[in-house]
This record gives sequence, C-alpha cells and structure tokens, in this order.
Amino acid sequence: MEWGPLTGDDAEALAELWAAMEAEDRTGEIQDVDDAADQVSSHLVDLDAGTLAARDGDRIVAFGYLPVRQTADDLHMMRLSGGVHPAYRGQGLGRRIIDWSVRTAPGVSERAHPGVPLELHVDVLDARSGLAALVEGAGFTAVRWFARMERSLSGGLPAVRPPEGVSIAAWSPEFDEGARQVRNESFRDHWGSVRHTSESWRAMMTGTRNFRPESSFVALADGRPVGVLITHFFEAAAARRGERQAWIQIIGTLREWRGKGVASTLIGHALATFGDQGYESAGLGVDADNPTGAVSVYARAGFEITRRSTTYALPIKPA
Repeated sequence: MEWGPLTGDDAEALAELWAAMEAEDRTGEIQDVDDAADQVSSHLVDLDAGTLAARDGDRIVAFGYLPVRQTADDLHMMRLSGGVHPAYRGQGLGRRIIDWSVRTAPGVSERAHPGVPLELHVDVLDARSGLAALVEGAGFTAVRWFARMERSLSGGLPAVRPPEGVSIAAWSPEFDEGARQVRNESFRDHWGSVRHTSESWRAMMTGTRNFRPESSFVALADGRPVGVLITHFFEAAAARRGERQAWIQIIGTLREWRGKGVASTLIGHALATFGDQGYESAGLGVDADNPTGAVSVYARAGFEITRRSTTYALPIKPA
C-alpha cells in the first residue's frame, strides 16, 4: 500500500472508488469522472496538504478529502469526506485517514482562516454503524441530524398561490447577485452555513455544469429578489437511478418574508416546471432541526424522508 496526496490525474481512479463504495453502502453519492475531476480541481482544496490516498497498484482504495470553507467568521467548520473500498475495510485504513485529518486540519485551517477556531466534521449515514463507531472512537460526538427528502412528480402537485405582491421569475444572470445575497441573508441562522463569496457562488452554485438555470427561480417583490430556489441535475446519478431527478440545492427566503408562503410558492412552481421539463422526481437535503420549520414545509409539498444522516464534530485546538 502506497500513501500520498491525490493529484489532478486521479479523477478516473477516484470515480471507480466512489462507484464501489456506493454499490456497497447505497449512499446516494453517485459520482462520475467529471464529478471526480471537479473534486480534485476545486479552489477550496490544497491537494498536497488537504488530501490523502492509499494506492494498491494503480487503484485508489481509500482516500480523505479536507477542503476549507469559503468563509469563516467565529468558527471554521471543516468537513472530512472520503472512504474505503469495501474489499479493503477492516484493515485500519479508515482510522488512518481520520487520524491524518485530525493532525492535518489545524495547519490547513490556520493558513486559510488565521486565528479562527476549528471544528472538524464527518457526515455518517444512519445505516453506517461501523463508520459511526469509528468516528466516535476518535473522539467525535454527534451534533446534528440531516435528512434527504424526495417526491415523485407523477401527480398530486401542490397548488401555487403567490403571496400578494410576489411574483416568480426564472433565474437569469441579472438576478444572480441578488439571489446570492438572498441565500446569504436567509441562511445566516442556519447551523453550519457560511456566506458564499462571488467566487464560491459561481464555482458551487450557478457556474457549475450541474446548474440548471431553466429550473431555478427567484421570488420578486417590487422587482427585488426576496426568495430563491436553485436546482442542480446530476447526470451520473440519473444514469445509475434510471430516473431524472431535479435536485433542489438551495431554497431561501429573506427573514421578513418568512411565514408568508414564499417558499411554498417557489416549491410549487418549481415542481410543476420540473414535470414539464421531463423530470420524474425531485429531491433535497434538510437540517432536521432547521429553525424555519423547513421539514414541515417540504412535507406539505409531498416530500418524504428517504435517508437520514448524522454530523459528528470534533473541536480541535490550533496548530
């Protein structure tokens, strides 16, 4: 086994590892070569310092991926992702990656956000009891719970009743900056959320190849964005699932417009449009303790929980 950082040439080997892990774990994280290429070229990760891979010949059989967040104010929450090939589990590779992340994160964090306290996070699907035991054994504790929610578009869509003075418009470049600002303001009280810079917004939201502008919308009041819904579509997931699913990446409403039906209107409009565009289902992720009551809003729109996960956290002292 040879250990070292990921490189820009690892997209194909990394995609093969993702496929093997998903086939075993049913994580729903389906990534093709293009997705893996995006991962190793992200502006938020230093491949030399922030990645670690175990290689058996020309195969990657385990890896850890430790990007920084685009912004950090009072706390820098770094998220460790990665995994171990099912055929190589039980050999200590996962523990080695976790131990590496605990040693490495302080230095990486300090270079990106000097003087900001650090907390390292790992997301664990509820079905992955072995991984939960591994991170707990490394000192992590469960701090938050999340759900994946999905619904079919085959019928029974919610009615669309815009609040007085609110209209829905398809996303266009002229609304992009306003949409970013709505997202940042509406997520200020969401646990674990950080502000999107113009660069990170384009790189992760409206500039990525997964973004679907024709399936994304803004709610307008007096011509000003007060709500936003951003949709992505993942080709690899559609091919594996045999179903075109519209993934709602972001739903946000300005605080002064909450409780007036803006989010419900955006969702209803989007679902009707998704069906017209040939999508067969819609999905989204949600914090189970979301302070805006988002889970109940989505449930009223016909979404049901299909998968749950737990976020584990470990505060780490500065390097």
